Amino acid sequence: MEQPIDILETYWGFTTFRPLQEDIIQAVLENEDTFALLPTGGGKSMCFQIPALIKDGICLVVSPLVALMKNQVQTLNDKGIKAMALTSGISYDELDTKLDNCIYGNYKFLYLSPERLQQEIVQDRIRQMPVNLIAVDEAHCISQWGHDFRPAYRNIAQLREWHPQVNCIALTASATPEVVNDIVTELDFINPKIFKQSFHRSNLAYMTFDTNDKRYEILRILKKNPEPAIIYVRNRKLTIELSSYLSNNGIAATYFHGGLSNTEKTEQLNDWLSEKQLVMVATNAFGMGIDKPNVKTVIHFSLPDSLESYFQEAGRAGRNGNKAFAVILKGKQDDLHLKNQFLSALPSVDFIKTVYRKLCNYFQIPYGEGQQATYNFNFNLFCKTYGFESSVTYNAIQALDRSSIISLTQQFKNHTQLQFIVANDPLFDYLDTYPELAMVTKSILRTYGGVFEHETPINTLRISEKAGITEPQLEQHLRKLEKDEIIALKLSKTDAQITFIEPREDDKTINRIAQTIDQQNTLKKKQIQSVLDYVDNQISCKSVQLLTYFGETHVQDCGICSVCIQKKKTTHIPDAKSVRHAIIAQLENQPLSSRELTERLPYNKEEIQETLNILLEHHIIDITKTNTYKLAHL
Repeated sequence: MEQPIDILETYWGFTTFRPLQEDIIQAVLENEDTFALLPTGGGKSMCFQIPALIKDGICLVVSPLVALMKNQVQTLNDKGIKAMALTSGISYDELDTKLDNCIYGNYKFLYLSPERLQQEIVQDRIRQMPVNLIAVDEAHCISQWGHDFRPAYRNIAQLREWHPQVNCIALTASATPEVVNDIVTELDFINPKIFKQSFHRSNLAYMTFDTNDKRYEILRILKKNPEPAIIYVRNRKLTIELSSYLSNNGIAATYFHGGLSNTEKTEQLNDWLSEKQLVMVATNAFGMGIDKPNVKTVIHFSLPDSLESYFQEAGRAGRNGNKAFAVILKGKQDDLHLKNQFLSALPSVDFIKTVYRKLCNYFQIPYGEGQQATYNFNFNLFCKTYGFESSVTYNAIQALDRSSIISLTQQFKNHTQLQFIVANDPLFDYLDTYPELAMVTKSILRTYGGVFEHETPINTLRISEKAGITEPQLEQHLRKLEKDEIIALKLSKTDAQITFIEPREDDKTINRIAQTIDQQNTLKKKQIQSVLDYVDNQISCKSVQLLTYFGETHVQDCGICSVCIQKKKTTHIPDAKSVRHAIIAQLENQPLSSRELTERLPYNKEEIQETLNILLEHHIIDITKTNTYKLAHL
């Protein structure tokens, strides 16, 4: 039998394992049921790939993330290892052929989603496969207490019934003790070997800053640390706006979001990986499978929606072991925005029932029918038809998708996209000639930044409502602008496909998942509160707060987070006279703002502002017309 270290060197080019990897691999090779909790960047995939390569047969890898499946299959194929993924969009005949290849074609890995396990043809062929290992990636999805619970993950237990002699490994990067116990129980582990790597990152400084000007803070942080960085924002529009802002202020930045074409994603990613662009401004669609060890800073421009997702995203900084920073910027209204975005849009069971009935009516599905029927789906038109608010309706459809009532395939690459291909002056000359197009054009310009620089996905319902016209009329206007070479246009009538997995039974269908929905809504409320508690707690070490949340005990202050640094400053309170003399010395040369003084002096902004107020009261300094400070006698 080949040794794990030989496989590691042959296929990955490494001569040593990361912490716990070798122990986990050895447990799997000894046919033990194994649970591995490794932080982001801990090398989870090798823990099942290496033993599967040593054993005869094929490894079944269950994963909810299509992009990650594709990434891992491509990586394995590039190493000359036979692997395939059963992703959406393949025909029945193609599925039939792929499954036969897994039985007879010496494939080593089959990646599939938990929903695939509901198909009879998949179940039948898996029973015939020479399975050597069952690997459950993102295993927290199986737990009702996990931050991304998917009921379809409960189907994985069937694999153990079909192949009772085969052991199983479950892997995740974030799980509370409650979730770990749930995973072990649901997967029917027998005397499991449980490996948990501490989440402690001695080189990563967790920072939270209250600020009224997030963009200024980002510039300050990035200019102080001019190395690769990731900035996470909440929406696609902001990725474009913030990357443009950084570029205009001398910081090389690009952006990434789910609405980009595959070509654009590859280009933007490569620019960042090669450090042609130092900063990546992205939604949380970015980061999965990305391995860039020298990321210096990860900044959250918007508050994360859970500490689980925050820990994974923050953990992309400092993987090379060098000092790195994970920063959350918090504005005055951020608490309210977070609650409005995630809590006010939580769908109730009754609302989900309504949405499900309307979906069935929308596609004219008779009661008791519709199983495995697929339809093109225009989400905006559906919401408008029934007068539904878009965010809570989207969450209701997502809940139906997670619960395997339907399967939602979001075809973001087919969204309506446009780019203005003329400059400002010719554009407004054109609108003088065709004033009927002015309202549509101005609505687009006011809603979307970057439409002159990039192909930009637009919400056609939103623009038509702003312009006071119907969507069909908007389409006519856009086609006119395209014909006259004012815009480049990619027009799509649908933005998704829906497959009905179960036959229509109206309330009966939803009643089966009602308890899960209520439980997930309760969990989301707890997660949001945990995030708010974390950012507002300026007393306990940030690292200790995170480690405690994930169930670690006997943890010590890190000494490098924003709280620990502030404690050190408090124990070394600067002499008020020193601060006063330092400010006066700076103002001898020129008037300066409080920001400029903070950047130049080794004191925090509160100490500087307090001293400035005292100097103003004693008429030692004055405020100029440009809101800077100057010495009163000058």
